[in-house]
Order: sequence, then structure tokens, then C-alpha cells
Amino acid sequence: MTNPTATLLISCPDQRGLVAKFANFIYSNGGNIIHADQHTDFAAGLFLTRIEWQLDGFNLPREFIAPAFNAIAQPLGAKWEIRFSDTVPRIAIWVSRQDHCLFDLIWRQRAKEFIAEIPLIISNHTNLKVVAEQFNINFQHIPITKDNKSEQEAQQLELLRQHKIDLVVLAKYMQIVSADFISQFPQIINIHHSFLPAFIGANPYHRAFERGVKIIGATAHYATADLDAGPIIEQDVVRVSHRDEVDDLVRKGKDLERVVLARAVRSHLQNRVLVYGNRTVVFE
Repeated sequence: MTNPTATLLISCPDQRGLVAKFANFIYSNGGNIIHADQHTDFAAGLFLTRIEWQLDGFNLPREFIAPAFNAIAQPLGAKWEIRFSDTVPRIAIWVSRQDHCLFDLIWRQRAKEFIAEIPLIISNHTNLKVVAEQFNINFQHIPITKDNKSEQEAQQLELLRQHKIDLVVLAKYMQIVSADFISQFPQIINIHHSFLPAFIGANPYHRAFERGVKIIGATAHYATADLDAGPIIEQDVVRVSHRDEVDDLVRKGKDLERVVLARAVRSHLQNRVLVYGNRTVVFE
């Protein structure tokens, strides 16, 4: 799509007339809605919606849309955000030693599978510096220990500010991001394996192999102060059999992690994810 659009993501207490109120705001200002989706969580009593419309012919300048819509949203108790399709997000990818998710995200960005810039890679190891150099991306080595974590996270935050980063992707970054960091920069997507039954900690594929698991998976979620417990954006699974060795589980797991992380990042960048509580609605 070449014509710029605006997208509203809205959640508010469920009540009559919400669709009409939101649509009329766009219609009365000369807008043409091109996508609209909605969901009602009856248990939570919430109405959630994504509305996208063309900016060509819209009567309100961009800087006036938010205050004008807030006059409608505030009496409804709505939480909302507005994003514009021609604003190109800037991503920082954080890695440790594994390169499969890093390569995949760079390739998809270069192939224009999603529209974003990747100006920064941060790592607690130097192994993947060569990848950053290959693609002419700024690489910052920031080793983390128990003693320097607070100081190093302050450096990471400063780098995000300097590079005007909108989203951090933890592409197999094998460090825990502190609650304090997340409170200052909450836009973080993480990827990790998902086993049934679950195997956390070191060497999960070896322990899953020993138990003879029949299914493995991957989960992409927003990072929160609770480790690996943030709102889930995307998941997928693949079957394994008694013929699969540990190397086969690792290979299948990496394949899933690539795809699941890419789907989650794409949905986020396309403004399709609405977080409420510890859950998400991902609009198609």
C-alpha cells in the first residue's frame, strides 16, 4: 500500500454504540476505513478493536488526530494508541551466541517482508560481531555480570535513546532483562522454546530427548518483569518422533524459533497486537 494510513488500537469497557462512535469519528472527518476488526472479552468486560483508515482526504492534520480522538475516548474509559503506516520503526536486535534468529530477521528486513530499520545489534558476547559487520549494522558488545548489570543496562538504555529505537527484539539473548529496564523501555519481544512437558534452564533439548517428548514448540511474547511470562504474541509446534536425535530436536526448534519470532515481529510492526492485562489480541 502506497497511500499512508492511520491505525487506532483501542480497548475500553464494553458498552453499546462503540463501533458507531469510533467509525463516526473517522467518517465525520472525511476518512475512509479500509480495515476494521474487533473482539469482545465478555469475562473481562472489554471491547477491543483495530481500525485503519486512509489519510488522503482526512480533514484533521496528523498532530490533531490524537487530541480530537481523546475527547471521544476519555468519557468511554478507553485506552488507545495511534500509529501511522509511513513511520518506519527502528529495531535493536539483542543476541548472545546463537545466530539463527538474527540472520532470519535481517534477511526478512532486507527482503522487505516487514518495513523497519535495524541500526543496532547489542550482545553480551563478541561471536556475532562479524554478522553485524557483514550487514553494516552497528555492533555493541556489552558483557553482563551480577556486579555490573545495573551499570551495563544503563548503557544499553542510552544506546537505545541515541539510535531512536522503537522495539527491542531478544533474538536468543541469553540474559535476563531486569524489571527496572523493562519499566523504562517496555517494547521488547522475546523468543524461547516451548516444550510439553516444559524444560527450563540449561540443555532443554537434551532433557526433552531423554523424556521422549513427541512435540516441541516456540513462543514469542512481550518481556515483563516475570521471566518468560509476558503476553504471548505467537506460538507454533512441530511433532518429533523416536527416530529424532538431539540434533534433530535442536534443528526443528531453531526452525520454529525463526518463524515464530518473525511472525510476532511482523504483527507488532503492522500494529496488529493489542495488549490487555497479560493477554493479547492479534488482529489478522
